[in-house]
Amino acid sequence: MNPSLPVAASLDAPDPVLERVLIEDTKNSSQGGERNLAHQPILLDQVSKSFRGEVVNRSFSMKAANKNDEDLENGMLEKDIEKSVRSNKGITVHNKALLSGIAYCISSCSMILVNKYVLSSYDFNAGISLMVYQNFVSVVVVSSLRVFGIISTEPLTWRLVRVWLPVNVIFVGMLITSMFSLKYINVAMVTVLKNVTNVITAVGEMYLFNKTHDNKVWTALFLMIISAVTGGITDLSFHAIGYTWQIINCFLTASYSLTLRRVMDTAKQVTKSGNLDEFSMVLLNNTLSLPLGFLLILLFNEVDYLSRTPLLQLPAFWLVTTFSGLLGLAISFTSMWFLHQTSATTYSLVGSLNKIPLSVAGIFLFHVSTSLENSASILFGLLAGVFFARAKMQDKSQTRS
Repeated sequence: MNPSLPVAASLDAPDPVLERVLIEDTKNSSQGGERNLAHQPILLDQVSKSFRGEVVNRSFSMKAANKNDEDLENGMLEKDIEKSVRSNKGITVHNKALLSGIAYCISSCSMILVNKYVLSSYDFNAGISLMVYQNFVSVVVVSSLRVFGIISTEPLTWRLVRVWLPVNVIFVGMLITSMFSLKYINVAMVTVLKNVTNVITAVGEMYLFNKTHDNKVWTALFLMIISAVTGGITDLSFHAIGYTWQIINCFLTASYSLTLRRVMDTAKQVTKSGNLDEFSMVLLNNTLSLPLGFLLILLFNEVDYLSRTPLLQLPAFWLVTTFSGLLGLAISFTSMWFLHQTSATTYSLVGSLNKIPLSVAGIFLFHVSTSLENSASILFGLLAGVFFARAKMQDKSQTRS
């Protein structure tokens, strides 16, 4: 849960919109930031050298005259302050990249764990309703930010809605199937099975966009398939319904990623500004998902369940579900922040590495029964995901060169 992969789509990582829309801007901004750090004003450097020499000479003279340790201590303090001022800019940028990466990892892992908690621990059997509520929370927050002038978004015209509606249908299906699978499958196996999405996407790119992949990429994809099959065979809590929903989710997620490439170009042409930024896509996707979600609630007869369940009378339940909606929106913002502070390749690699602590946390927090064989297959699948991310990086660099 990839530029922002709008809201609850955070269940499917990495975020495809951010990866494709911001990749060039990210590289330019990160390279520009490194160039800026390399140049310091000449005048400041000269003053710093003069000041440092004066402090050292003064301390040395006083020590020779009367062995005054207090002046030496003051001299070292001034020198340390000078070093801190000169390196302050580099430290600030480094901390921003680290902070944004931590924020992205925390929000991404928390979203999946909270959804798992709502669906399994509360035994909530209305996954579509949960998705609709999360998207509603996101629409309210983004709309509020727009009203207060903090962000700006494209107006939702009928032409834009008509162009975007097909990809939104896939988006809603992706979220719903992810909810259904997460209810029956443990978090560790969900993260491993999501690797199948990469295989389907790679095949789709080959046939739809005539894109070729090198042997390392295909090797990584083969390892992912092996890990998914062995993981399912050794899964002590295997659930056929859950696995079926997850396989459907993989196809829908890959379709969303592939369809989004063409739809985004068409959508930009029908906007008033000729552009469609990430906030506009978040608002567009989640707004259009609401009427479709309400229709599916009626078709799956979740209204009857919602009218009977006592969970809706628990303030704690509403608090957790609202928090899950805010987490979904947080992933959109932290993904953009992280991409702007680092590079798209770093973002992709961190997304793969992020699955390892998520799988471990899912096993321990929800007391999942596992065997040595199943644990080994899960670890094997996670490492295959990291190998795939690195292979894709090298494949992209070779294609550009």
